[in-house]
Order: sequence, then C-alpha cells, then structure tokens
Amino acid sequence: MGRVEGKVAIVTGAGSGMGRSHAIVLAREGAKILATDQNEAGLEETVAQIREAGGTAEMQRHDVADEANWNAVFETVTGTFGKLDILVNNAGVVTVGNTEDCTLEQWDSVFNVNARGTFIGVRGAVPLMKQNGGGSIINVSSTFALIGRAGFGIYCASKGAVRLLTKSVAAEVAEDQIRVNSIHPGLIETPMTEEMIDTQEKLDFILGSAPLRRAGTPEEVSALVLYLASDESRFVIGSEMVVDGGMAAI
Repeated sequence: MGRVEGKVAIVTGAGSGMGRSHAIVLAREGAKILATDQNEAGLEETVAQIREAGGTAEMQRHDVADEANWNAVFETVTGTFGKLDILVNNAGVVTVGNTEDCTLEQWDSVFNVNARGTFIGVRGAVPLMKQNGGGSIINVSSTFALIGRAGFGIYCASKGAVRLLTKSVAAEVAEDQIRVNSIHPGLIETPMTEEMIDTQEKLDFILGSAPLRRAGTPEEVSALVLYLASDESRFVIGSEMVVDGGMAAI
C-alpha cells in the first residue's frame, strides 16, 4: 500500500517544477490528484506522466489569486473524487529587485499569488476537510521567510505571510484533525529559478554560506511533502519544516 493510498489531493502550480514533482510523488504513493496551474500545456504533461505510471489525475486551469477559480477547483475535486484530504499550496512567483526600485504593482502581483492565493485555498479547504474528518494542508513558503535576502524583499515578505498564516490556522483547526504546516525550500532547480542561477556569481549570492553549496532538486522537497501528506505526520501541526541544504542554519 502507498503512503497516501486512497487520499485525494489538490496540488497547485503543478504544471512544472516542484508542483509537478509533488503531484507525481503523491500519485505514485496512491493519492488521486487534481493538478492545477495557469500553464495548461504543462498540466497536460504532468497528468500524462501520472497516468502513464498507473496513477489517477485530472487537471484544471487555475489562477490562485481568483476566488471564483478556487471555488471551481473545489467543486471539481469533490464532484470528481468525492472528498479532499490533501491541499498542497505550491503555486508561487518571485520578483527580484532592491526595495527602493520595486513598484506597488510588483508588490501586488507577488502577494496576490503567494499570500492571497494561499489564504483563499486554505479557507476553502478547511470546511471540506472538516466534512471528511480531517486532512493535511501543506503551504509552500521559503527559506527566505526565515532569513531574508537583499534584492528579494517583496518575495520574503509574501512568504513570511504564508509562514504565520500557517501557524494561526493550524491552531484553529487542530481539534478537527486538520494538520496545517509550512515547508521552506531553499534554492531549488526549477524553470522559475533558471535565470536566477545561470552564473556562478548568482548562485553563490543566493546560496550565501549554505554548507552543501548546491541547489536542491524538486524531488528532495517532494519527499517532505509526502511525509506531511501521509498519516505518518499526524502529530506534526503548525510546523515550519526547512529543506534548504543548510541555508538557514548559517
């Protein structure tokens, strides 16, 4: 039996990178997946990979900043699979620039996806999980919600919001057997980070003095997602779990 056999999961931002990896790993371990993203071509590839491996997955185009889109996603997951056990709030964006040079439009764009999108997803998932007798919400934050980094102020602030929203909701719903936790990846090799680490100088700047001196892989983050999605983590509530090669430790 798989570690999440019989469970139903929504994974946002599943069209590429970490989201695709999370969806594939959860499906491999027995979960039925609703993969969402604005990148429909990417979603098709994710779902194809899951189905080719014998898993179960559907897809839906999804702007996480839009409440109506979220409502449609929840209707799809309950209409197709009958319940919701796992929500992985993975969708995210980043902007790079010193604070004095950033615009309000950039602030709103990043917060709309990273913070607003996570909030709407959590708010909608909780009543569905209450009906189901419990569940697991996994909010993808960042190491930069813990340590900060020059040039990433807006991103750090948005992921810091995710971190503390997670803790607050965890305290509210623990008695309902709903676990809410955040994970904090460091630098991970994904399409979103390609241009950020295309030179050794850029890589060294982001890594700082991280002991491993390398970027992580999506699969290394997915291993933590799988643990939090499974019943193995039934006593883990309101935690911030770091997977960053030691970036936050130095």
